[in-house]
Amino acid sequence: MASANRDGKNGRMAPHMTIGWFYRHVQLGSIFLGLWLSWVALPSLAMAADPITVREILDDPSRFHLRQVTLQGTVRNVQPLDPYTLPAGTTCYGAYLFYLEDETASINVASFGLCGIPLVKDPEVEDGARIELHATVQAPSHGGYYLSFQGLKVVGEREGVVQAVAVRITPLLDEERP
Repeated sequence: MASANRDGKNGRMAPHMTIGWFYRHVQLGSIFLGLWLSWVALPSLAMAADPITVREILDDPSRFHLRQVTLQGTVRNVQPLDPYTLPAGTTCYGAYLFYLEDETASINVASFGLCGIPLVKDPEVEDGARIELHATVQAPSHGGYYLSFQGLKVVGEREGVVQAVAVRITPLLDEERP
């Protein structure tokens, strides 16, 4: 019977599969995962956070379609929007539009607000503020929707709309100007 237990039969672990063995392999796996992350994942995250210029997006919008970008610039022409209704029937509140201007060009930016939660909320930005914008680019002729002064519109209604949809807006301090 003792040899049966050493072979790992009857639902018991074989002697080489002890708790110590298990922890050693977990530690090795953690080391390899950490090395892999530092080699593959972290450099790509750092590159995604590097600001690009508005001109880069406008020169080749298809390249940036549905990609996360980081932009820095000055807020211009902030326009709060009336509540709008999604095709599914949900009403969204607190949306606004503005232009983000850098030294190369300006781009239309939309903040969709909150859907399904009735609220009155001022825009998070004001004219002249310097910000860092993390956004998703929506390029023309790719279908989908864009936010306009009349609410949500199908892209085909107005060809040529390149819009950055705000994901996160962070104020820039004066010393952070490029």
